[in-house]
Amino acid sequence: MPTSPPADLKSRTRLPEWLRIKLPTSDSFARTRSLLEELKLHTVCESARCPNHWECWSKGTATFMIAGDRCTRACGFCAVTTAKPLALESDEPRRVAEATRRMGLRHVVITAVARDDLADGGAEHFRETIDAVRRLNPQTVIEVLTPDFNDRDASLDAVLAASPDIFNHNLETVRRLTPAVRSRATYDRSLNVLKKAKARSGGAIHTKSGLMLGLGEREEEVIEAMTGLRAVGCDILTLGQYLQPTLRHLPVVEFVSPEKFDVLGEHAREMGFVHVASGPMVRSSYHAEEFNLPSRLG
Repeated sequence: MPTSPPADLKSRTRLPEWLRIKLPTSDSFARTRSLLEELKLHTVCESARCPNHWECWSKGTATFMIAGDRCTRACGFCAVTTAKPLALESDEPRRVAEATRRMGLRHVVITAVARDDLADGGAEHFRETIDAVRRLNPQTVIEVLTPDFNDRDASLDAVLAASPDIFNHNLETVRRLTPAVRSRATYDRSLNVLKKAKARSGGAIHTKSGLMLGLGEREEEVIEAMTGLRAVGCDILTLGQYLQPTLRHLPVVEFVSPEKFDVLGEHAREMGFVHVASGPMVRSSYHAEEFNLPSRLG
């Protein structure tokens, strides 16, 4: 598994046809951008250079990234800036709630950078944001995509106390590749976070995780990772193609075919995941609303 960019930094492997996207013409994209700028909100769509953000914004959806846009970790796959974070903004939860209201979201995803500089890893800020969104949008399904909080029980409890409908924490890759792909995070810690989230919520919260493919993993390792996720009660799984965000990041080892994604997705369903999204363009929050979780008020 390569752990550094190739020597020739001036070229990247040409994308296969199935990964080429058409830019939308809808004016919904401009309206979404304008709203996010007005409320001074960050999205993982832009900060992580998600290839789907044109489509999502054109449909009036976005994944809000709270606690700033500077991460304390430096994962080899992620385009979010690594730097000393700024102080938390106390009115950010209200702004996220207002954006959710104005966009009319039935399903909102709230994620955050890793904040290892904070004693609770930013868990209380998550709780406040969930509470604010729910007060203003009582029917909206709330999904959180959290860092591992260094597996602190108190931090997990703070997030779970706000009763998000879906608790998402990504495993990202297979066990063998984790040290090269992720910064500080460990494979077993991530599984433990998901296990605790299910147990400490009394099974009331759906848990979710995702894997990136194309980093050099073997199929049997992907099956092993999916088996591990089911063993800790993970309900929802996403499988998507890793794309190198910049030449400073880990290179793509393989462009996995849509057919192979279909096979892995079907295998995951047979393993008992209640919802699976598997395809080259799938990302953790992409089409998250398709899980069809009922609204909190029916």
